Amino acid sequence: QVQLVESGGGLVQPGGSLRLSCAASGSAFSTYALAWYRQAPGKQRELVAKLFSGGSTTYADSVKGRFTISRDNAKRTAYLQMNNLEPEDTAVYYCNAYRAQNYWGQGTQVTVSS
Repeated sequence: QVQLVESGGGLVQPGGSLRLSCAASGSAFSTYALAWYRQAPGKQRELVAKLFSGGSTTYADSVKGRFTISRDNAKRTAYLQMNNLEPEDTAVYYCNAYRAQNYWGQGTQVTVSS
């Protein structure tokens, strides 16, 4: 069983940066694949970035070159560094951990607006 708590969301101007954090409880954190999803109003939840336990990553085309997913296994924390933010990045961002089943955080709001 894993519990996930996101933090770091907020209001930022276009071109700005934010770093989201996802703190996990439970054991064997390093064996989980981690991901960030987002859901904008009226849209389906979509995958933003995924980090497999072996270290490989995958990103949505819309965020490639701007977002970076990472993890600190000693701190049991996942991160999403978001640079050069655009209004289209406005959404609730969810942390996800997967090992045999999916675990989700409660979400954190990111708003990109001038």
